Amino acid sequence: MSKTFKRAQFKVLLGRLSEPRRFIQVVAGPRQTGKTTLARQAVEEIGFPFHYVSADEPALHGTAWIEQQWETARAQALEKKNCTLVLDEVQKIPGWSETVKRLWDEDGRSKLPLRVVLLGSSPLLVQQGLTESLAGRFEVINVSHWSFEEMRKAFGWSLEEYIYFGGYPGAAPLIGDIERWRRYVLDALVETAVSRDILLLTRVDKPALLRQLFHLGCAYSGQIVSYQKLVGQLQDAGNTTTLAHYVELLAGAGMLTGLSKYAGSKLRQRGSSPKLLALNTALMTAQSGLTFDEARKDGDFWGRVVETAAGAHLVNSSSGTAVSTMYWCEGAKEVDFILEKGKSVTAIEVKSSRKRESLSGIQSFSDSFHPKRTLLVGERGIPIERFLKSDVSEWV
Repeated sequence: MSKTFKRAQFKVLLGRLSEPRRFIQVVAGPRQTGKTTLARQAVEEIGFPFHYVSADEPALHGTAWIEQQWETARAQALEKKNCTLVLDEVQKIPGWSETVKRLWDEDGRSKLPLRVVLLGSSPLLVQQGLTESLAGRFEVINVSHWSFEEMRKAFGWSLEEYIYFGGYPGAAPLIGDIERWRRYVLDALVETAVSRDILLLTRVDKPALLRQLFHLGCAYSGQIVSYQKLVGQLQDAGNTTTLAHYVELLAGAGMLTGLSKYAGSKLRQRGSSPKLLALNTALMTAQSGLTFDEARKDGDFWGRVVETAAGAHLVNSSSGTAVSTMYWCEGAKEVDFILEKGKSVTAIEVKSSRKRESLSGIQSFSDSFHPKRTLLVGERGIPIERFLKSDVSEWV
């Protein structure tokens, strides 16, 4: 990521590091979203001495490694009256949170001017360590997939290029060679995220099933699919509980999520069929077999990619906020996305070439739940380009 294009989270981290030592700063998000560059830019901009190290290597480090790096940073803090320790991919180390807690508390008691930034590519796993051991000692900065506006500013992309190629800045220079781009996404991004961010760090009894589920889920992105149906299409699928758990793991790695049905009842939401959604359209298009031009000419496929882009934008934009993204359906009537923040509800219909003319789903939802706002995105509504440039807070 070029230093010219710093993300909004950069300003947040810079501001927090400029304050007196209060909390551990945790920068969490999917792979290849610029977390490391963001942290490096922030510590360089602020001008403090810093010590950066990464645990993202094939052989896992132990907690003794954390202590060694911490001592190195402590020496700089004592000598130069300030230092920031940046630990990248910290969740790769078993028992990391207990060690970090002990060392952080020691520095607090001795009033050592050492600030700490933790980086992790799997929010789900990082969050588990934080809540178990570091309660009250940290603040989280969520770094999501790159938005249309960020990719447009950094690489000059058009709307259609963003919808097809998605929000991976590292893959942007490769789009002129579609096969090379596709292999990079599938091998360097997808497989690395599955093998290092999921399989290496949590128990998965059926790794092949998890990979199958991801690929099938991307093929169904934007569609409501029952877990029972997925069981019938996957080899050695086990049961629906296993599939639901694997979707949670994929969501934690920023790859694929299953939106819940809005029903005004948390119990009914949990029991509903999910609406599968790739969290970056590149994950959907790279394995489609369609080129950029072929995808645009395929009305049904392009419509699903547009809807996926809109849904992924809502989920990514609301990451770390009080906004929840869901869907609604009743019989044949459907609303693509429901945003909920407290008692405020917004219903969103994405109009694409594959959609029916009737908007009866919006009307039925409005009659039942009386949302604060109803939005039409696409044809005869809010232009998709305008929608993808907005923040989710604009609509709730």
